[in-house]
Amino acid sequence: MDKACGITSPREHGVDVVEAIKQMSAGDVDLFFCMGGNFISATPDTEITAEGLNKVKLTVQVSTKLNRSHLVTGETALILPCLGRTEVDKQPSGEQFVTVENSMGVVHTSQGGLKPASTHLRSEPWIVASLASSVLDDGRDWMALVENYDLIRDLMSEALSGFDDYNDRVRTPNGFYLPNPPRDSRTFNTVNGKANFISHSLPDVTVGKDKFVMMTIRSHDQYNTTIYDLHDRYRGIHGNRRVVLMNANDMIQRGWKSRHIVDIVSHHNGEDRRSDGWQIIAYDIPSGNIATYFPEANVLVPLDSTAAKSNTPTSKWIVCSLLEPGMKVLEEE
Repeated sequence: MDKACGITSPREHGVDVVEAIKQMSAGDVDLFFCMGGNFISATPDTEITAEGLNKVKLTVQVSTKLNRSHLVTGETALILPCLGRTEVDKQPSGEQFVTVENSMGVVHTSQGGLKPASTHLRSEPWIVASLASSVLDDGRDWMALVENYDLIRDLMSEALSGFDDYNDRVRTPNGFYLPNPPRDSRTFNTVNGKANFISHSLPDVTVGKDKFVMMTIRSHDQYNTTIYDLHDRYRGIHGNRRVVLMNANDMIQRGWKSRHIVDIVSHHNGEDRRSDGWQIIAYDIPSGNIATYFPEANVLVPLDSTAAKSNTPTSKWIVCSLLEPGMKVLEEE
């Protein structure tokens, strides 16, 4: 990448989402630049994330649609509307296409056919190249790359492993698979060249009395943080997303019926996070477990509860109490 781009790329680690939120909360972030997405809704510990974003000097959102992240901003905020992938992207050399990777590791083309929502919309590559032209004094003609996206893909061919002859291969029907040595050649990047299986002791998964393990889930009519409708045909739940899926026997033991209203309190390292007004629904889920929808329950996910190596929030393992509305958590909890 350094050779292809004529740069010296950083060798030290950057920060992930959790660490970025912590740095924002500490007031150590001057600029937050987001290419798409809905950061405030997708991240854990919603209130802490919001407080952190408010401390950033400048937040910039490159977006196709408005979302919650455009309302929770830094001291100064910019929204840069851009073309969506369903819209025609016409540059000086003609109509362009971009490339995407699907969930099967296949890289293929994506070209919009709809009339852009506005004649003033610019593409993401145009926005990035324009910024580079304005802030970098490196002598590179960044805007030339935008005139024909094939030039961007040529640069990717030189810079990225597995993207040789990118422009030709991506134009083949259905695209091409990214390299996968275990599949392609039955080889593994290990000392002995074979797949190595490692066993680990199981963690302690016990929780306190009257506690539940909550996981957040997504519905059928949802893409990431975008909710298209209130019909989760996966689970037969309709009309409401502020619900708690709960084992029927756990409900009976507490004298609760379907649609009973409860408050949820999550517990982590002596700190509680509370979210009020949830409806209980009986569901085929193991006793002691409950499920709530993402992103509505993200406010209950602690920022410091993360996986050991990836530092990913433990959104599938949150210890919680279910309380009658307005009831306080007992001290021993």
